[in-house]
Amino acid sequence: MLQKTHSIAGIVAVETVIMHYHQPLLSWESGAALLIGCLAGPLADVDKKGSTMAKIFLPISFILQLLRVKHRTFTHSLFFLAGLAALLTPLPLFFFWSFLLAYASHPLIDMFNEQGIALFWPWKKKFRLLPSIFSIKTGSNAEDSFRLVLLVVMVMLPIFYMLPEGIL
Repeated sequence: MLQKTHSIAGIVAVETVIMHYHQPLLSWESGAALLIGCLAGPLADVDKKGSTMAKIFLPISFILQLLRVKHRTFTHSLFFLAGLAALLTPLPLFFFWSFLLAYASHPLIDMFNEQGIALFWPWKKKFRLLPSIFSIKTGSNAEDSFRLVLLVVMVMLPIFYMLPEGIL
């Protein structure tokens, strides 16, 4: 999936955290969390040479290249997610879950791609959620449609969140 798809998925993940913690949408905490989601969503692609995340976090990308980490392996794995969770434990729970779920949205939606991900790295087997025939190819019309659905969800979640109770 493309960075813009991952960014939108990261924002949707953070919106669910905002709703769970009953955080006002118009607060610095929510604004910071949404920014975190926009950046953490595509962050797993730091392992892909030439990606936006690899350019932004060049030292990390360089180290991953030196270690010969292949795309959609280590940074897309549950092992990495667990390590990331351990590193994030000093954060307040609201920001901990905002970052972690936004990051986790990345490998989740990459499993809709035909290539899948090495979810249980270092085991090399790649996992995907859809059979090849229904998979979403990166940059395809199917990804555009998927991103549009995410965009609608991203816009609708805050609207439903701000509605007074009992309206729906």
